[in-house]
Amino acid sequence: MIVIVDERELVTDGYCSMFDREGVASAGFASSEFGDWVSSAADEDLKSVRAILIGDCPEDKVSPRQIRGRTSAPVIALSEQNSLENTLRLFESGVDDVIRKPVHIREILARITAIRRRASEETNYTEIGAMKIFLDGRDPEINGEPLPLPRRERRILEFLASNCGRRVTKTQVFNAIYGLFDEEVEENVIESHISKLRKKLREKLGYDPIDSKRFLGYRLVV
Repeated sequence: MIVIVDERELVTDGYCSMFDREGVASAGFASSEFGDWVSSAADEDLKSVRAILIGDCPEDKVSPRQIRGRTSAPVIALSEQNSLENTLRLFESGVDDVIRKPVHIREILARITAIRRRASEETNYTEIGAMKIFLDGRDPEINGEPLPLPRRERRILEFLASNCGRRVTKTQVFNAIYGLFDEEVEENVIESHISKLRKKLREKLGYDPIDSKRFLGYRLVV
């Protein structure tokens, strides 16, 4: 999930709409709402945050360094001022990157992926048996052959791969794929997505690579 913080509801709604068209869950906050949420949100909820975008906000309301006390997600400033002084000031405040507006939503996603890759010092894919699962939006490969997947199923597989070795609950998967605040979609839709994903993987691999336990959740079989 991508979090956008801006005092203008029109701006947060606009970004949420654009991220939704790219199949990426998002949530928008005013600075006062964000401060309350980030200080009180459960650790499990914060793990679903891929990045935090800070737009037009009072400097004393949103502090990148305070955010890092709760989450390691990249913090990116969206700047409307085309000046070196403003860019340097934003970097000094502790953000990971400064993006000047206007900017295409795909560039934002590419920058987020690059920051996360540098921070983790990992490759952009995970190999599990015959599966190569990419973490940058590409379809997975099985025995070297691409396996085309709908974006929701692909994101679920990426999320399971990024938590390889750990079991994740249905709620965690839902939050990562649809966002914490999507009230228009029922959480049980995850079961349908995973059922379809398991069938496709089973046909290619000859076995079911997703282990599920009732009430405990899912994990990839290593």
